[in-house]
Amino acid sequence: MRRLSLTTALLLSTVTFAMAGETPAPDNAKAYFINLKDGDTVTSPVLIRFGLSGMGVAPSGTEAPNTGHHHLLIDAPALEGDALNEAIPVDAEHVHFGKGQTEASVNLTPGKHTLQLVLGDWSHIPHNKPVMSERITVNVQATTGSAKQ
Repeated sequence: MRRLSLTTALLLSTVTFAMAGETPAPDNAKAYFINLKDGDTVTSPVLIRFGLSGMGVAPSGTEAPNTGHHHLLIDAPALEGDALNEAIPVDAEHVHFGKGQTEASVNLTPGKHTLQLVLGDWSHIPHNKPVMSERITVNVQATTGSAKQ
């Protein structure tokens, strides 16, 4: 019985460890926007291309070393503290791309919007060290023009 309890405790601690944002990321891993930069003026819908170096993209639920999937934070505060050890929320400010997508057409209202990419592991938890892009601001024009898309 004691051996079973010890085995159970080890198993549970392993599950807890995996759910605590401890999926490692290489030191050189970087998420970035391929086609947008801070201060760009765009029209909606905005085609956003997700860049990733030093790691690979895999659908959520795929537990493979050095892989993850993209999440787009729209007008959301930067993830920090305890939020880096929890699954990224699912709401209008935290868009999940769990099928392994590397681009998306996103509808944004006219005005300024902040955007940030965060790579999540197989269970939507940021890696340890978090793989995040710089937070950028884009200005969405109300009408179609010569804006960058």
